[in-house]
Amino acid sequence: MKRYIPHAHVQGIASRQAHADLPPGTYEREISKEGFFGPAAHLYHRHPPTGWVSFEGPLRPHAFDFAKVPQQAVPDPWAACGMLTNASVRIRFWQAAAGVMPYLARNADGDDLLFIHKGSGELYCDFGHLTFATGDYIVLPRGTLWRVECREPIAVLAIEATNASYTLPEKGLVGAHAIFDPAMLDVPQIDEAFRAQQSDEGEWQVKVKRRGALSTITYPFNPLDAVGWHGDLTVARINVKDIRPLMSHRYHLPPSAHTTFVGNRFVVCTFVPRPFESDPGALKVPFFHNNDDYDEFLFYHAGSFFSRDNIHPGMVTLHPAGFTHGPHPKALRNMLTQAKPATDEVAVMVDARDALEIQEAARAVEWTEYVNSWRGGAS
Repeated sequence: MKRYIPHAHVQGIASRQAHADLPPGTYEREISKEGFFGPAAHLYHRHPPTGWVSFEGPLRPHAFDFAKVPQQAVPDPWAACGMLTNASVRIRFWQAAAGVMPYLARNADGDDLLFIHKGSGELYCDFGHLTFATGDYIVLPRGTLWRVECREPIAVLAIEATNASYTLPEKGLVGAHAIFDPAMLDVPQIDEAFRAQQSDEGEWQVKVKRRGALSTITYPFNPLDAVGWHGDLTVARINVKDIRPLMSHRYHLPPSAHTTFVGNRFVVCTFVPRPFESDPGALKVPFFHNNDDYDEFLFYHAGSFFSRDNIHPGMVTLHPAGFTHGPHPKALRNMLTQAKPATDEVAVMVDARDALEIQEAARAVEWTEYVNSWRGGAS
């Protein structure tokens, strides 16, 4: 356990409670360690910390429109566009037309987490059959054989835990059943649909990814021929509608409270609809913060994004570690009062401990003026 230098001081004009009861005319900014998990300080400024008039250099934030990624013709997950990456996590955006995936995939580099942004279909894997739909997370343990049959075109955010596994977050005092009960995780079934697909006993190929390179293994039979299984390792699915967010009516919770899955040196968080804070003095928008230890990747899935302007579903923002951010100027006007009782947004966040490298496919769909949308008074 780390032993940070302990401090508990108040200087000048400050609130004694973070994210609430701000001194009149001030804007709170949080500086913290370990992505909101470690010690923190809260500073109270006379001006919004994002009220710059110009911004130069590589620290600038980025926004990408994944909805503009060219449609793929082949249902091949390994042909998916690589968007952002580091040594611990690879983020791809996979689009496929309706139809049957004619071969099997296996990732030997790490666990895959598929978030179904659009579409529906059937997944067949070593463990059986699973129906999927928009809003589903599907965890595919490393080494799993799988393929999909799409009833309609799909768009999938694929998040690979490179050389590692996905785990559930520690939920502390709220207990293991908060956010979602593990019993809500659905697993594949050895059902009639799975047994029916075994009748295709022609030649099948398996495309295996290892160290980013593909190998093709050809079988004279269907490798998805299991008749049963047992154990505590399998594919798992949960939909965003089954996630019950932590809430506090008197205090705006940090993003880490919404952690859904934990990888090695990154976490995946899910923001789902929730009531706004009702305490008159509590912030009703995200507080300004630097998040100095993590790069923040945020994929906007659905709804109206109460802290951002000019953002629509399918877009992504990337806020590098050290970049001060918070609500856009329009959203900041609502920091203590909201016109509606609840949020309606759904978004997936990846907080990465190491810098995320932007790939060419993401550069091609970047909104380069995003940095200027933060300027004080900007619309």
